Amino acid sequence: MTFTRRQVLAGAGAALAACALPAGAQRRPAWPAKPIRLIVPYAAGGAADITARVLAKPMGQALGVPVVIDNRGGANGNIGTDAVAKAAPDGDTLLFTASGPIVANPALYASLPYDPLKDLRAVSQATSYQYVLVVAQASPLRDVKQLVQAAKAAPGRVSYGSSGIGGGAHLAGAMLARMAGAEMTHVPYKGNAPALADVLGGQLSCTFDTVVTAAPQIASGKLRPLAVSGPSRSPLLPEVATMQELGFGGFVVTQFQGLFAPAGTDAAVVGRLHRELVAALRLPEVVQRLQTDGGYELVGGTPEQFARLVAQEHAAYGKLIRDAHIRAE
Repeated sequence: MTFTRRQVLAGAGAALAACALPAGAQRRPAWPAKPIRLIVPYAAGGAADITARVLAKPMGQALGVPVVIDNRGGANGNIGTDAVAKAAPDGDTLLFTASGPIVANPALYASLPYDPLKDLRAVSQATSYQYVLVVAQASPLRDVKQLVQAAKAAPGRVSYGSSGIGGGAHLAGAMLARMAGAEMTHVPYKGNAPALADVLGGQLSCTFDTVVTAAPQIASGKLRPLAVSGPSRSPLLPEVATMQELGFGGFVVTQFQGLFAPAGTDAAVVGRLHRELVAALRLPEVVQRLQTDGGYELVGGTPEQFARLVAQEHAAYGKLIRDAHIRAE
């Protein structure tokens, strides 16, 4: 068989192109090729840690490699978040966190070693949850209107607790005080449980607690719910109005749990992670554990949707924290 000069040149050109194009692809190793380290910036056993573990198993099975939880607690979530911000953008080190280190800590702390908007890439929001404003059943405060009136009548006498400075419950209380034009005393605790105990004991006027945590005490008649903090009513407390329904327009305080990768992570990797997270959220056992039992709203939004939410909450909570002069201790 003989070839013309044109055929030889065409074949050589095609061979060169075939060699040149895969070369770049060959330099990029297949992903995932090894276990994925999922950093949770809190101690084991917390809410974000539990959610991460529920999702890690099915995601690992779908990806074909283990997703290993690495708890890096400390500094209100800053240590673990910074570790991911400084990790190689290869998809092998990821972050699963609640809102705080992403949207609140940048305003709470004078300086951070990372910039969540520049150093991290949003992959997908997994869950959302809201708070309920509660008082003891024996409290004379029957509704939000009476609570605000009491706070205005005796500035500083009405107290509200939270699980810590800058947390969602603290921000919800600060937002209520600012919108109402009332002075309320914030009492930070190390966790929600002691704050609820002091509300029940009468040492604390009220607190914002997560709906799922407060719901059993409400059902038993020990706590009286006044309002929920989300944009819509909670399925667990459908009879309780939102703060917006009660006249506090724009009052929305929710917390997210979501997946992040280091900035610069390849879009194909981010897309695959998003798809597998959404698939995990649809599994009946995950729905049972997180939504039915845990009270979370399951989200699974796109990377673009999650990035927009992060930017919006970063700005909104940052302004609230600065206006209320809230600083981390």
